[in-house]
Amino acid sequence: LVKWENVNNEDILGQARKEILKSTDGKPPPVLDPFCGGGSIPLEAQRLGLEAHASDLNPVAVLITKAMIEIPPRFAGQPPVNPDAQNGLMGNQSWKGATGLAEDVRYYGKWMRDEAEKRIGHLYPKVSLPKAEGGGKATVIAWIWARTVRCPNPACGAMMPLTKQFWLSRKRHGKAWIDPIVDNINKVVRFDVRSGEGVPRDGTVGRQGARCIVCNEMAPLDHVRTEGRAGRLGQQLMSIVAEGYRKRIYVAPSDEHVAIVDNANPSGLPDTYLPERALSFSVQLYGMTQHRHLFSSRQLAALTTFSDLVNETTERMKKDAIKTVHSKIDDYVKAVATYLALGVNQLANHQSSLCGWNSTNSQMRSVFARQAVPMVWDFAESNPFCESSGSFYNLHERQVKGFQAIPANEVANVVQADAASSIQEVDSPLISTDPPYYDNIGYADLSDFFYVWLRRSLKEIYPDVFNLMLVPKTEELVANRFRFNGDKIKAEKHFLTGLGNAFHLMRRRANVNHPMTVYYAFKQNEVNDDDGTAASTGWETMLEGLIEAGFQITGTWPMRTEKIGRSVGIGTNALASSIVLVCRPRPEDTSLATRRDFIATLRHELPEALRDLQRGNIAPVDLAQAAIGPGMAVFSRFNNVLEADGNPMRVRTALQIVNAELDAYFTAQEGDLDSDTRFCTAWFEQYGIKDGAFGEADVLARAKNSSVEGVAESDVLRAGTGRVRLLDRDEYPDEWNPSSDGRLNTWKCTQYLIRTLDRGGETEAGRLVNLLGGTASENARALAYRLYAICDRKGWAQEAVPYNTLVTSWTHIQAAAASASGAEERPGDLF
Repeated sequence: LVKWENVNNEDILGQARKEILKSTDGKPPPVLDPFCGGGSIPLEAQRLGLEAHASDLNPVAVLITKAMIEIPPRFAGQPPVNPDAQNGLMGNQSWKGATGLAEDVRYYGKWMRDEAEKRIGHLYPKVSLPKAEGGGKATVIAWIWARTVRCPNPACGAMMPLTKQFWLSRKRHGKAWIDPIVDNINKVVRFDVRSGEGVPRDGTVGRQGARCIVCNEMAPLDHVRTEGRAGRLGQQLMSIVAEGYRKRIYVAPSDEHVAIVDNANPSGLPDTYLPERALSFSVQLYGMTQHRHLFSSRQLAALTTFSDLVNETTERMKKDAIKTVHSKIDDYVKAVATYLALGVNQLANHQSSLCGWNSTNSQMRSVFARQAVPMVWDFAESNPFCESSGSFYNLHERQVKGFQAIPANEVANVVQADAASSIQEVDSPLISTDPPYYDNIGYADLSDFFYVWLRRSLKEIYPDVFNLMLVPKTEELVANRFRFNGDKIKAEKHFLTGLGNAFHLMRRRANVNHPMTVYYAFKQNEVNDDDGTAASTGWETMLEGLIEAGFQITGTWPMRTEKIGRSVGIGTNALASSIVLVCRPRPEDTSLATRRDFIATLRHELPEALRDLQRGNIAPVDLAQAAIGPGMAVFSRFNNVLEADGNPMRVRTALQIVNAELDAYFTAQEGDLDSDTRFCTAWFEQYGIKDGAFGEADVLARAKNSSVEGVAESDVLRAGTGRVRLLDRDEYPDEWNPSSDGRLNTWKCTQYLIRTLDRGGETEAGRLVNLLGGTASENARALAYRLYAICDRKGWAQEAVPYNTLVTSWTHIQAAAASASGAEERPGDLF
């Protein structure tokens, strides 16, 4: 089940279900997630045949989880009620699982789309193509807009277009960009579209402010914010993206299209306000104070129309269902409406003036590429009636397809409640949960974006869930200082008290025969204490709550839970996994320990635990997180760890000791490396790939039993004119064969492996592994862990990524090596 390719393998799932029944004497406990969020944990419990219970204070999270695990089993096996099914147009199907429900969601979603196009389709006209593209009309995929603000230069006064970049497509054989054309006499800017070879000019806005492309003067962001708060931010159409034959066509702006947008006049808009200040919000600084300010007038017309059509669809479904013998028809109609409303929510995520245009893959970028509401200067407005990304059709098709992964096999229960209340409602549950991340994400404030549209469609169906104008926030377990007048101490106390109460209840109510599992994906090296040591308030408070509640950590599992290629992880050393802490109640008769006892036990047990993690090919980016598990397992097994003054050791101190032992582990590993590599590693830690004084390098090389001249002969170092520099791996000779290298070292092997993986993929890297042999290649992999740790500590995120990638690709590289092991390798073939 750990292998991703087995995620929907029914044979393996069936074996797992049998194993669960076998190990529980046919009476498995119910599974409870009291912080269910989007419901992934209870969904997986249900797929394994377990009775799933879930709760969350957040109504948006509750509705999503209901849609995944509670609604489908209630209507499993029920045929659809739509006219096509009743008239036999769908054929004779058995409608297993949730297929009947999915078919009605598909049918009535299509009706909504068609009906919406009748009402507002005129707001989304086709665009005239230039003769170079064959002329005629084409369906628009998106309109690319730039926000505008008046230039503060009195001699200019032009409306400045604000854009981060002018690229439309960066594809190698389809480059296109926006070309701003300045009319210096009238102080205006118009836009044209260019393609082929060339590059656009730089964007006009950044952290330092905005540049007027008419007079070239800089305007500080304070000016832009002041104008925004005064309601004077405008927008200007820069380009139109149209559907072509197997390609995108980029067209210059059209006055006709601008006029149509100006005439959009939506009514009945949400009248709710954004928080004055909130975690991960910045739009309020620019005058966006209400939720409706996050959308253009045409987008608001689309969202109000689709939201209202959800209500109309329920009435239509009731009339269609009169001819059927469907039981619980009122509940069924409400269920279908739930999915349709969630589909409109996805449309909102792609129909906002905070959506960007991804020039790399020529697609829409949704609002929530990450859990934040940042300002977006150049935004893309998608066409809800086309078939490309961001359209209702595209999003609806994906939603219907998602029903294939819903088990619909076990009755489940989802309630809107705080964690403490739900824990008391379920008898002796197996608890598995992913608790809130201190102050990392403001869930409730972010959820309001969706809540205002869900409430418009579903408040009559779920009156208890949508009884408030916005998502409840007072009881939310987040250390949000903005809710305590900026007081971090009060915010932390609120978080600690709430999470501690929940953990104490879990300690009393959880099933004694099975461990509790707690997922956590949170980087720990986030702040520095006064003494310069790394610490993490998020990890500290979570662990403190667990230990004070009487739990001990008995195991730790790093699990790959984060999507590869997600926006937050591109070009960064973001976490790839969640760390699962396995917890059991700590026996009452556990002993005390001294600081010396704790460190001695840690030094005895941690290295082997780290070797196990590395053998399991854990990503370097996750190793520091995973080390917390075995480290805190030692700490939590004692009733208390006493400092020299007799006071209990703080969790923060214990974490710092674990981190110190992790560094010591990597340092000890260096002793197994050759002398040239030990020099390169030490020099890299001090200078990276920048140059340093020859004298310093000479002293260091002698200490490592090497020489500067010798390392330079191995083609990884440049020495001359009193300066020394490690070569970038791209500077290495192209033709290289390790079998004939007279001064082979692990540093060089590691860098060549990274370069080969980047240029030739896992297949070529596998061929190189065969040439290196088992010992040299495994040493290279071990060095990648060490070099990643150095980069992470130094904040060299860009350089850290290749070392992390080498390790995470290792399993595939080994497979490629095995398949190529019989082939003849020839010098010079590698590159």
